Amino acid sequence: MSEPSPRVAEIVAAARSILETEGREGLTMRALASRLGIQAPSLYKHVADKDELEALLVADAFRELGAALHDAIDALGPRRPARRRALQSLAGAYRAWALAHPGPYRLATEGELARDRMPDGLEAWTAAPLVAAAGSADRARAVWAFAHGMTILEIDGRFPGGADLDAAWSEGIAAFA
Repeated sequence: MSEPSPRVAEIVAAARSILETEGREGLTMRALASRLGIQAPSLYKHVADKDELEALLVADAFRELGAALHDAIDALGPRRPARRRALQSLAGAYRAWALAHPGPYRLATEGELARDRMPDGLEAWTAAPLVAAAGSADRARAVWAFAHGMTILEIDGRFPGGADLDAAWSEGIAAFA
């Protein structure tokens, strides 16, 4: 997985800050240039267009979420944990990361993924802990679909007040174990 140059990393960090505070609609090339203290045309020396910028932000989100998922599995110790325990740990890390970073989470999970703009191997690396814990790529996709649905509904405040979301997560994960 290739890392962006220091200047591109600086641009991505500034864009990420805007995304976190103002959402996707606030992330314009003009706003980004202003945040960096440069003219908007100067951005195009480093990123081709907003699509490339968003792809860089998605890659950044995948790296960060992937690190959280790998850390969640590593924290369980060197022995292979039971499927339910591993899936619960991964679900907790996924949920925590998404709730802490709803702007990047939405950008990384809404719409079609521009795989041709992603660093080679990044998507597979991010998913690897889930695929291993689930036991197959198909089961991992099903677990991810459950986790994404629960997460986006929670971010959007769609559950009724007083709903025990921890219990719902636990029941959902148990169904896959």
